[in-house]
Amino acid sequence: MKIDLLGKKWLDIVFEGRNKSYGAYDLRKQNSSTNLKALGIGAVVFALAVATPKIAEFISSVTAANDEGLHDRIVAIKLPPKDDKPKEDLKPPPPPKPKEDVVKFVKPEVARKEDVTEEPPKVEDLKDKNLGKENIEGDKDAPLTVEPPGNGPPTNDVVEDNSIHEAAGLEVQPGFPGGMPKWYSYLRSNFTPPDEPGLKGKVVVSFVIEKDGSLTDVKVIKDIGYGSGKEAERVLRKGPKWTPAEQNGRKVRCAFQQTFTIENPEE
Repeated sequence: MKIDLLGKKWLDIVFEGRNKSYGAYDLRKQNSSTNLKALGIGAVVFALAVATPKIAEFISSVTAANDEGLHDRIVAIKLPPKDDKPKEDLKPPPPPKPKEDVVKFVKPEVARKEDVTEEPPKVEDLKDKNLGKENIEGDKDAPLTVEPPGNGPPTNDVVEDNSIHEAAGLEVQPGFPGGMPKWYSYLRSNFTPPDEPGLKGKVVVSFVIEKDGSLTDVKVIKDIGYGSGKEAERVLRKGPKWTPAEQNGRKVRCAFQQTFTIENPEE
């Protein structure tokens, strides 16, 4: 009996009585289809390798043709000039100034009399004349023009300083007439502490010494209650005027703080 090796019958003869579920049987059975797939994939890869340069050349030629067509379609167009509208409300230019007589200025030099070729101008000729490089006669028939009056030179107005300064950086510190002992005497004689046994603490009040020495913007910063803050505020508001602070020779506003110490005895 003749066996066709290209067919699949010889596989049955070889694997007769053996385990056909083993992988070798399936591999040999699908050998022909595997070879055909490998051959097809190899042919496709070979065709792509051969055709790639041709495809790249074709794409570059098409792109170049499109670019040339694009350059041909671009045409430079010269736009007409815009009509310049005349500006409104423009003042007419001032008339030209009339020509004035100009007398040539001759630099004085010591020379011999026979070498002098040009007489220097006399003092009378230089009165009310401008000096230049050459003599120029003015226009005697020119109309007289008078420029409109201006506002004069700008004035440097002094800006008033209304800012509040700290006492530490001022040239002249604020002070109370008669000195600080007088000020503390005023506070002791006018401040009435709350009638609360055993009350102890400090009340801090801030205020501003104005340019005229008066006390304004009185504010209680620290209060211990029982009306102590309001009493301190009342005493400062009715207080006498101070001597204001100064900076750069001018009176300025200055911030200040006052502390009231309260120590009431126990009952």
